[in-house]
Amino acid sequence: MVASGGSARRSPPTERVVQVLDFLVARKGQRFGLSELARQLEISKPTCLGIVSALVDGGYLIRDAESKSYGLGPALIAAGRAAQQGFAAGPIARAHLENLGERFRTTCTASAVVGDRIAVLELTSPPGVRPAVKVGEVYPFAPPVGLMYVLWDGDEQLEAWLRREPTLPVRLDRDRLGRVVDECRRDGYLVETLTPAGRQLHALMAGVAAHDLPPELRDVLGEMVSSLGERVYLGGSDGAAGRASADGHPVSLIAAPTFDAEGHQAMVLTLHVGATISDDEIRERGEALASAADAITEEVGGRKP
Repeated sequence: MVASGGSARRSPPTERVVQVLDFLVARKGQRFGLSELARQLEISKPTCLGIVSALVDGGYLIRDAESKSYGLGPALIAAGRAAQQGFAAGPIARAHLENLGERFRTTCTASAVVGDRIAVLELTSPPGVRPAVKVGEVYPFAPPVGLMYVLWDGDEQLEAWLRREPTLPVRLDRDRLGRVVDECRRDGYLVETLTPAGRQLHALMAGVAAHDLPPELRDVLGEMVSSLGERVYLGGSDGAAGRASADGHPVSLIAAPTFDAEGHQAMVLTLHVGATISDDEIRERGEALASAADAITEEVGGRKP
């Protein structure tokens, strides 16, 4: 390309938006308050507020309600994926997700906690299979949503998540939750049961920030959830779920974690099921998903705790 020098038309307002994004991209993982951003970028506070507010609304930035600071948002993931397809091969996770999706003829995803939300980072779906989610879609990271993102990350992280202000009214059944934690950590994967209420909850919470729900909607959604971990299938020891074993078990999805170099959870891989399947089929899918998650952990230089 030939540089156009000063002949190109400039847009100072657009340049200021780029300034904000470039500043935060160069300092990934950090967050900054409005005053600090405005000072660092030499932008007036009212102008900076308008820019960051619009970027938060679009999902390009996230705002921490407690510290009132700003960081990179999940909408940049979808933008990055689109750019990435034109310049480089997909992430390491994608090849493993594609293999799983082809083997079981289903949609597979990789997602993670980004700020105070859960974001879908990768998705594969075989031809003819319509995915129920999309890359860049976000969900609130607060009870009752997000257990699988702390389940394998140690008791401290689990308790920190439990202390977050719930998105919906929820009952904490410590005995049930303890069984869920023990079994899922032992098996290396989580099996979520398929219920009409669960499907509605997932659909209604998509794109919703924690605590942004109107009171009346919180009450309706709260009726769908009675206790944490209730939708996790616990094998033959699971009471009513165990009694259904002759005809199989209605399964929504199966999830397994990847880990970073410090041994903390990095991503959660999910394999969509959306059908009634047998114990053997659950085990086959769960072990295949956990093996893929372990392979990704190794390839990115991570380690299991």
